[in-house]
Amino acid sequence: MVNTLGVAVVGFGWMGRVHTQAYARLPHHFPQLPLRPELVTVADEVPGRAEEAAERYGFASAVRDWREVAADPRVRAVSITAPNFLHREIGVAMAEAGKHIWIEKPVGLTAEDARAVADALGKGGLQGAVGFNYRNAPAVEAARALVAAGEIGTVTHVRIRLFSDYAAHPEGALTWRYERERGGGGVLGDLASHGVDLARFLLGEITSLTADTAVFIPERARPTGATAGHTLASGGELGPVENEDYVNCLLRFASGARGVLEASRVSVGEQNNYGFEIHGTTGAVSWDYRRMGELTVSRGTSYQDQPMSTLYVGPGHGEYAAFQPGSANSMGYDDLKVIEAYHFLRSIAEGTPYGPTAADAVASAAALDAMARSVEQGTWVSLA
Repeated sequence: MVNTLGVAVVGFGWMGRVHTQAYARLPHHFPQLPLRPELVTVADEVPGRAEEAAERYGFASAVRDWREVAADPRVRAVSITAPNFLHREIGVAMAEAGKHIWIEKPVGLTAEDARAVADALGKGGLQGAVGFNYRNAPAVEAARALVAAGEIGTVTHVRIRLFSDYAAHPEGALTWRYERERGGGGVLGDLASHGVDLARFLLGEITSLTADTAVFIPERARPTGATAGHTLASGGELGPVENEDYVNCLLRFASGARGVLEASRVSVGEQNNYGFEIHGTTGAVSWDYRRMGELTVSRGTSYQDQPMSTLYVGPGHGEYAAFQPGSANSMGYDDLKVIEAYHFLRSIAEGTPYGPTAADAVASAAALDAMARSVEQGTWVSLA
């Protein structure tokens, strides 16, 4: 028997659209799911945006104020895809109203914000999914299983990179993303949060770290109207960029492994260059997001001159079989969000968390806060 679940989306920029499309695709990829999402309402403060989304995607209603969503008895689950500085207020309010939430990372501006949302969910016995989508790639799940099985020996070190050029243009508009009060930690929240989640997902808990950050484009022009995505704004009044363009961080894991995490939003020539290389005592495994369905693996007993080979993921790896029937068929970013939506609704249906949770958001945010403290103090910071 399939039951309907009233869902809402708060904030309808690009990510709101991605969540909406993921809900729509769920019955096609996961027909066994006992819950069928019903698009009840969409909220966005920009005039006309919610109405346009409702008309295009089939929401039953559209509102400007997200508080109307919290008060709507038809809504049982909410996607929160509004700007970072609103995550805590909206997340806590939705949880206190008895709504399950699927919220984009970094779940507020600080670990305190993320913890407030997690606590509100816990008090209500509600499920909370978080948008750490890269761990949903079947190749990443395959890498995790390979490491856990000891197929590369004991992990010695990892390098995680997240390089992008979305903020590389000097005429990029000075939106909320570049303000400390509304955007938080810049590239730390945008990209390094994903890196921390991948590190924990693949190798376990981080015990300490030390970091360095930089701002390479110190001023940007203020936009004159509503913005979406990474809009250019030339000729406007200049204002300061208050948060980080770049971070590099050394990590120590509870297992004894060491790591390097590096992220940049201003890397000219790099488009979504995300990935990792994990080395162990008998082998190695690496992944590049731009070749999502491939792993490069070295296994054996040669140690020296041991070759690397390409493994194409397929059915049996993660949720790959829900999308493609055979190995080496491509998947894309939006597919990862469909998997995320599946984990969210399955968690609600079974009352057991699947996929990244609010607790993972708290752990990631704690590491980001530790990076900021490390930069300020010039020291290693413990997460224990």
